[in-house]
Amino acid sequence: MKIDLTDTTSSKINNALVQGRRAIGTPAIGMVLTLVIVTDEEHAYDALKAANEASREHPSRKLVVIKRVSRSPRDRAKARLDAEVRVGTSAGTGETVVLRLYGEVIDHAQSVVLPLLLPDAPVVVWWPVGSPVDPDKDPLGALGQRRVTDAYAAEDPVKEIAARAAHYTPGDTDLAWARITPWRSMLAAALDQQHADVVSAEVEGEGYNPSAELLALWLADRLGVPVRRTVSDGPGLTAVRLETKNGPVVLGRPDGSLATLSMPGQPDRAVALQRRETAELLAEELRRLDPDDIYESALKYGVDRLKDAPAPAAAAAPAAKAPAAESAEAPAAAEAPEAGEKPAPAPAKKAAGGKKAAGK
Repeated sequence: MKIDLTDTTSSKINNALVQGRRAIGTPAIGMVLTLVIVTDEEHAYDALKAANEASREHPSRKLVVIKRVSRSPRDRAKARLDAEVRVGTSAGTGETVVLRLYGEVIDHAQSVVLPLLLPDAPVVVWWPVGSPVDPDKDPLGALGQRRVTDAYAAEDPVKEIAARAAHYTPGDTDLAWARITPWRSMLAAALDQQHADVVSAEVEGEGYNPSAELLALWLADRLGVPVRRTVSDGPGLTAVRLETKNGPVVLGRPDGSLATLSMPGQPDRAVALQRRETAELLAEELRRLDPDDIYESALKYGVDRLKDAPAPAAAAAPAAKAPAAESAEAPAAAEAPEAGEKPAPAPAKKAAGGKKAAGK
């Protein structure tokens, strides 16, 4: 069931929600959170589709905030709010309200959203694109216990990660971090089977892939070893190589679907490591609403190295190939970095617990 409201108010939207629930006989109870989606008209459909799929696991009230750009000064001075209220099968599991803001009301979106939040339920704010530099200081972000961004959607994902580290507040997270959860789990399980310390690591993936950067930072932070970032053609992450005193541990995924795990003294094993859709990533982030200390630690590790990354234009230029690798290890004073590599400052700390720290 869908109810269209033109030039409306938050009070009328609440009344429409009650009317819709009564019409289909669905109570408001059973919804576990309010998901506020801040996006534009271009990406609203895909974002709402992902949220509806994630709501099968997390029944929620979904508030889609779309800030419409007015063409003329007169339109920009006139405040207007249009809404679509969806309940039943058209709203996934829960309820959906699509809010289109015009004119001056764009600057006061939090005043529109606040009366529509579920009482006594956590609030998660998600920016599929165009996330603010400091999500916690954003008026809508301040309403949420959890703030979800996606560095992959930024023009310069590596600089976006550096900005996330500089403005991190407990409750912040990023879908680029959720994308590497299966990799982290697989690598931690592999290291539990090896009784030798890791001495170095290498992460291979597409250039300017925020997930590859975060995985490299996580390994350097948890293991306290030099980690080299190598650029490949993708898709996404393609391989991780851990050098141990017993030999290399390699997790490779050249096709974005099926990976191969190689360890010393054991036969190679095929591992399902499918690239996941946005709905799965969002559902994972909604499972926990407490601060992610491991994400914070990895995010803040080596921020200076990320800030010194080359500009995206250098990677796109056909005549100037992007640097093949970046190293988290400080270069020797008497040696120049190899061609195609970018040296970086030494790790700021040593993770306690050796190889087992990777499983934390």
